[in-house]
Amino acid sequence: MVATRAAQDGFTLTELMIVVAVFAMLTAAALPSYNQFVRNQRVKTASFDLFSTLIQARSEAIVRNTSVTIAPTGGNWANGWTVTEPGGTTIRNESAIPNITLTGPTSVVYNGSGRLTTAVAPFEMTSTGSGITARCITLDLSGRPVSKASTC
Repeated sequence: MVATRAAQDGFTLTELMIVVAVFAMLTAAALPSYNQFVRNQRVKTASFDLFSTLIQARSEAIVRNTSVTIAPTGGNWANGWTVTEPGGTTIRNESAIPNITLTGPTSVVYNGSGRLTTAVAPFEMTSTGSGITARCITLDLSGRPVSKASTC
């Protein structure tokens, strides 16, 4: 009986180099789209965080029957924001979301009935780069926030 040579397991160096080259080309082609996707997701996240803060502040104002204020940290909404009641008690803190441009009013104040004390300018969120969808949050006089995917 003739001894057979066992099959070799594994890859040759040439096969491995081809796989690495194809992977590098696919990664290079996908990276710009992925970066744009990440920037769009950050804008959406900032929008959802601010929207939920506005809903919570309005609800807390009604529950506590007192005014509740949402103010930007350091005077800039991109640095985050704080929800407080008149005694200075902090209800909620939000930290900054990196690489987001967020503009809005100087503060938002809900009274005990959940309505705004004054009309406020809309919030606009965007990020740098092309193809980024801006988000806009407006508040009607009843205090209800409305979010949409467009510029204000």
